[in-house]
Amino acid sequence: LHPKSIYVIRQYMHDGECGCLEAFGQGESLLQDPSCTEELEDRLHFYVEECDYLQGFQVLCDLHDGFSGVGAKVTELLCDEYSGKGILTWGLTPVTSNVGDSQNSYRLMNTALGIVRLSSHSSLFCPLSLSGSLGLKPQPPVTFPYINYDASLNYHSSAILAAALDTLTAPYRLCASQGSMMHLAETLNFSGRKVAAAWASVPFPALHGYSLPDTLSAYQQDVPSKQLKSTRVTNIFSQVPWKNQRIGVFFCSSSRHPGKPPASPLHACESTEQVLQRYLRAVFPGAFSTSHVLEQPCNTLPPYPQFFSPLLTRQGFLLDKPPRYSSAVESIPVLAALQSSPVLHTLLHGLYRDLQRLNPRRWASFFSAGVEEADFREALEELRTLSQCYETGAEADEAEDEADSD
Repeated sequence: LHPKSIYVIRQYMHDGECGCLEAFGQGESLLQDPSCTEELEDRLHFYVEECDYLQGFQVLCDLHDGFSGVGAKVTELLCDEYSGKGILTWGLTPVTSNVGDSQNSYRLMNTALGIVRLSSHSSLFCPLSLSGSLGLKPQPPVTFPYINYDASLNYHSSAILAAALDTLTAPYRLCASQGSMMHLAETLNFSGRKVAAAWASVPFPALHGYSLPDTLSAYQQDVPSKQLKSTRVTNIFSQVPWKNQRIGVFFCSSSRHPGKPPASPLHACESTEQVLQRYLRAVFPGAFSTSHVLEQPCNTLPPYPQFFSPLLTRQGFLLDKPPRYSSAVESIPVLAALQSSPVLHTLLHGLYRDLQRLNPRRWASFFSAGVEEADFREALEELRTLSQCYETGAEADEAEDEADSD
């Protein structure tokens, strides 16, 4: 890493039982220090001046601790100083376990404030986590059929999220790409929908020796992907329509066999892009979608963890049975999608309801760090308003009944 890309916060410990950056207000106050802001701006200008074409900024930020406040102030600075540029923010949370009451409450409050503030200053905000829940009650982590990972190891969970993020951002990162970061955000952030949901299949279950049409034909009813944000909804792909979506898939295979009649409409397509687009229209009729197919796979060479199923080949394709001699998986096909979906109402409104049950007076230390209780209540209402942007008709009726009962 270039020395200009690193800024160390020396006021707090990275880990430990005390002296941690644990509250949103602590993170915000760091960026209110003129010397800190000046240092950050200097580092930003160093890179901006080196750019031939500045699309915007990617912000990766922890939501569960005080870095939520740091990220909120950073995105506010970027929004003010670089208006018109894209700001894509990814809110990261670790897999939750049975933690103390105080830690759990801090986590919820940091997460809620982070979602509200980060989304308001970003072109698009997307939560990324393998945790089963953002709420009060911990849920089992997301599982992947061909990965045996330890959710308690950041080394493992971050590798899965990195593969998904690498795929999701490819449409505007590649030199040959026609779309920009801002264009991607604008296709999803309509009508106040500043939050997107991420899905991924890591690895994409492609059988060795089969083409992309062969593989997709086996998933006509249910896309083989997992949701990378914390809400427990079973088989969500077949339950709700996709209002907007972007899909990137790493795959390299032939779709047609000269001299043979096509086995299905997918096999009749001229290119892999047409295959994927036709598949999306068939599985999600009426939904607007844009897809991208990349020929290069997702590399999993060291230091990427080798936590893959023995059924995977060196190139990440599936075998019927484990080979006699196993070898390290060097690359995998990945499918990932960003979407604006009603499932986000479940996530955001669920977090709002959990926080409504908390008594702020019990957590005076959280508010003494710099967040006023009135500002927190206002942020909760903003979270509720944000969740309403993703309501379906039935959910809107339920919300009205709930408001009447209140």
